[in-house]
Amino acid sequence: MTETNRRIVLRRRPVGMPAPDDFAFEEVPVPEPAEGEVVLKHLYLSLDPYQRGRLSAAKSYAAPVPLGGVVECRAVGRVLASRDGRFAPGDVVLGGFGWQTHSVIPGRQLLKLDPAEAPVSTALGVLGMPGLTAHVGMSDIGQPKAGETVVVSAASGAVGAVAGQLARLAGCRVVGIAGGAEKCRFVTETLGFDAAIDHRAEDLAAALDRACPDGIDVYWENVGGAVQAAVFPRLNDFARMVMCGMIAQYNDADPPPGPNLGPVVRKRLRIQGFIVSDQWHRLAEWRALAAPMLRDGRLRYREDVVEGLEATPAAFIGLLQGRNFGKLLVRLPE
Repeated sequence: MTETNRRIVLRRRPVGMPAPDDFAFEEVPVPEPAEGEVVLKHLYLSLDPYQRGRLSAAKSYAAPVPLGGVVECRAVGRVLASRDGRFAPGDVVLGGFGWQTHSVIPGRQLLKLDPAEAPVSTALGVLGMPGLTAHVGMSDIGQPKAGETVVVSAASGAVGAVAGQLARLAGCRVVGIAGGAEKCRFVTETLGFDAAIDHRAEDLAAALDRACPDGIDVYWENVGGAVQAAVFPRLNDFARMVMCGMIAQYNDADPPPGPNLGPVVRKRLRIQGFIVSDQWHRLAEWRALAAPMLRDGRLRYREDVVEGLEATPAAFIGLLQGRNFGKLLVRLPE
């Protein structure tokens, strides 16, 4: 191949909040594909909070990015060359390719996308991993029932926005927690939540009491920290906590003290964590369910797009600080 791959590698492991110097840029030739492989030019890179855990050496559900290795992420790319009969030059595909402009991937790891179905960027957001996360967590753990009260933290984000809309479609009263007046307006006016709480500007405990006078039946946990501490005592008997993420704690060297778990027994609470990669085989199920809702407006989304590979580290750091608004993507020039 005559193409050059520009990529971002992990230079050192972050301590606390990542810094730009934790990453380094490299240029390497794009290798020729072997039998069964496909050469891709990346169109969009997905930035997600879980990637912070992959930068650490601590034991987790997935192997850490090695020092000097390309930072992990999912991406949408266009096929440049193929030695897999299922793919041809020009096809657009979804897969896991990393913070780089090109990759050579086994065809068996790719999902061909139909640009006529929806914008291809949605394969990284509402029709991709974040949407599937919301679907799995709500259907398997949250199990919202008509008339219940559901609270969603990080409600304007890629996962929280879908989770709350699914609960609303199930007939629930849905309250979103977000940071800033603009995000709160988006949660109520665009996503259709019944109420929104600005955790930066309001007394969170008092605001929850006003928005949830009958208590909370389902709590979608994306952040942890002070938000979780305010929600926990307001959970009803038999409430469910869907433990999706704890972004407020991802950069902590030592975990903060947790809530008193005594009420878990008395209230018969269900608290369950999950990892969406365990359910990746259900992506087709989610896309078949979500695509019609996307077309007819029952399911809405927002994307926050930054331009160029150079913008990736700063955008990722901003994500961990809550500066993004919607599903965060990096668009690469074709």
